Amino acid sequence: MAQILVVRADTRSRRLRVLGQPEPAPDVERPRHPPWIRARLPSGKTFFDLRQRVHELGLHTVCESASCPNMGECWNEKSLTIMILGGLCTRSCKFCDVPTGKPLPPDPDEPSRVAAMLADLGLDHTVITCVTRDDLADGGAAHWAATIRAVKERCPTMVLEALVSDFKGDTAAVDVVLDAKPDVFAHNLETVPRLARQVRVQASTPRSLAVLAHARARGALTKSGLMLGLGESMDEVREVMRDLRGAGVAILTLGQYLRPSRQHLPIARHVTPDEFAQLKEKALAMGFEHVESGPLVRSSYHAANQHGLVQKYALAANHSK
Repeated sequence: MAQILVVRADTRSRRLRVLGQPEPAPDVERPRHPPWIRARLPSGKTFFDLRQRVHELGLHTVCESASCPNMGECWNEKSLTIMILGGLCTRSCKFCDVPTGKPLPPDPDEPSRVAAMLADLGLDHTVITCVTRDDLADGGAAHWAATIRAVKERCPTMVLEALVSDFKGDTAAVDVVLDAKPDVFAHNLETVPRLARQVRVQASTPRSLAVLAHARARGALTKSGLMLGLGESMDEVREVMRDLRGAGVAILTLGQYLRPSRQHLPIARHVTPDEFAQLKEKALAMGFEHVESGPLVRSSYHAANQHGLVQKYALAANHSK
């Protein structure tokens, strides 16, 4: 008799893994986090109204899909990171809580729904990200461009940050996204080269650096981020920071890796707030123009603080024309 797999339609659960596989047993004992790891619980009318609106529009957010610890804080400030190209990723990175599976074709109405949502919120700055779509010939670049243009049309003064995949290193696909003119082009390195294959599985450090360098050569304001606490040394972190500066990256985020479940990579250690402060100081000395560094920092956390830098780059680009 053929086995019938029951797949849940809702991909926003904090507990999803690879679709079709059995659910992991719940954690009975989870290691205690140190006192500096404290996130605000989701609550309040603003939070629940925003969640209802997201779900009514059939949108995904990385806040929910990746179990972000800052969701309670950010959503109460009407700050969220919309995730386009569906809720299923074609990769299986060992740190990420976004489910892996076979995605549906991109929804042609998604760009207009994203634009409508962001226009309703009236934000000054937003981040849009995506699942990785290795099943698509262009990695989803055309869908990215359509989304950026739709948002720009509805929200012409809003700063839009595109947090993209590596497009398998296809710079032609990167150019499709850049031609839509996002204000910030972001792609996360996530970890140091020694741990890259273990953490990111189907990605590579040289390919990611090449994508960022290409975007910077095209004149984009570029951004990247690292998770700490996976077993890297501080010397390795400083070295990869130098690599990112060498690729022209201007904005850097550094945060603590937090294990979503027992199915994910374990935390090797908790990096202290003092260490994050020292790394921020070092990064600024290297020439990064904006750095967010702290235990609960994520790539889109306090992204609106970059607003002035975005304006500076926009003025420079206008003057060079």
